[in-house]
Amino acid sequence: MGKATGFLDYARTENTTVPPLERIQSYEPFHKPLPHDVRQEQAGRCMDCGVPFCQNGQMLCGMISGCPLHNLIPEWNDLLWNGYESQAVARLLLTNSFPEFTSRVCPALCEKACICGVHGDPVTVRDNEYELIEHAWANGLMQPQIAAVRSGKRVAVIGSGPAGLACADQLCHRGHDVTVFEKADRPGGLLMYGIPNMKLEKDVILRRTALMEQEGVTFRLRTAVGQDVSAETILEDFDAVVLACGASRPRDIQAEGRDAKGIYFAVDFLTSTTKALLGGGLDQNDHISAKDKHVVVIGGGDTGNDCVGTSIRHGCASIVQLEMMPKLPDTRAESNPFPEYPRVCKTDYGQEEAIAVFGEDPRRYCTTVKAFLKDEDGKLTGVQTVRLTFDEDRRPHEVEGSEEVLPCELCLIAAGFVGCDSTLAAAFGAELTERGNVRTAQDAHRTSADKVFTAGDMHIGQSLVVRAIAEGRDAAAEVDRFLMGYTGLPGGAR
Repeated sequence: MGKATGFLDYARTENTTVPPLERIQSYEPFHKPLPHDVRQEQAGRCMDCGVPFCQNGQMLCGMISGCPLHNLIPEWNDLLWNGYESQAVARLLLTNSFPEFTSRVCPALCEKACICGVHGDPVTVRDNEYELIEHAWANGLMQPQIAAVRSGKRVAVIGSGPAGLACADQLCHRGHDVTVFEKADRPGGLLMYGIPNMKLEKDVILRRTALMEQEGVTFRLRTAVGQDVSAETILEDFDAVVLACGASRPRDIQAEGRDAKGIYFAVDFLTSTTKALLGGGLDQNDHISAKDKHVVVIGGGDTGNDCVGTSIRHGCASIVQLEMMPKLPDTRAESNPFPEYPRVCKTDYGQEEAIAVFGEDPRRYCTTVKAFLKDEDGKLTGVQTVRLTFDEDRRPHEVEGSEEVLPCELCLIAAGFVGCDSTLAAAFGAELTERGNVRTAQDAHRTSADKVFTAGDMHIGQSLVVRAIAEGRDAAAEVDRFLMGYTGLPGGAR
């Protein structure tokens, strides 16, 4: 806990946010930290609640309640409140490999399960976490932790997203020789190319991977497993292999005119913008541009919102975001009680910016695409939409006569993912589930192939960065037990 009466003495104070019309002028982060003493006060709001649901991280009614990493939130809030920052950082890093990532992109599942939030405002857990980890980097606390004893075992991690990085980090600290294979030109996976700069600065990722290299992790970039190096070679050269390549197959929209020029998957759009920014800026015009175009985004989730925010920064002429499902309620329904994750409507940064620029919320609910329209040159000119209703079994039905044509020169498909790279999984002999994920036993990471493991979205399907980190840590403990016969790594007992 923090201060015994802190939740009564201090009101919730979040980090400040740059106003929408100002922040869309750049791709810089728009959340600004508050002074250290304010964050200490906010840590003092953490109450002695007896049962800290914030660190529970369990599934309730198909949704996660609390932190999947089981972060020791009351403990490090108490240490922060009392001025023991270095000890607070140590407690934070005990369960979370990368607080600098989660404190920027996590939807703060912990805060949704905070007892303070039942009859008031929850503790600012994510902002406090950000304060601690950035304090650690700024004050020389993040030094290489090099294992004193090496095991002599070699582990290959395929993929450098949050799951792969977390797995590699843990195994390296255990004393194993870890090589991470990444097909892109920079490490980070979806952290690098799937999340916009304004949510996660790319130097933050490179700062961490540089530390991992100092600790002994080897990164082989621009190396596509199955092309530049064979699965057979990796299986021969390494004692264990971890597949952490994400859910890389985007869900497509099968509608008339799908072959029109101007339709892209969201991940390709976001990747092209990030690569252009890292390469010197958007002036090179070598990216998928939304400038002066009418844009339609298909998908109402976080990735769709990122497409909205990025398109506005490009200078789009208009933006519409289609959501197939009905709008969620603005407040908790009686059927969705605490500590379940609250299924309520949120207006994210991209939608806030669209409202500020165009004067209205870009989202259209219960709407899907019926056809893509194109000109004689095959270029996209519009999208025909149709309204939907849902029956008692939640099956969608088109509303007769509700068709509408939206002007559109750029359509971005952000409808989720349908599984992993099946070719890569097959190369290592790993079986897939009917959902396209790598098959393992319940709550395990070992695949059907000898000495091959899996973690992250490739294992559980599309999910959150914080869950991917938890997956990577748990997989590392399982790999360590396989190699050594036992493990002392955190997560191994889950």
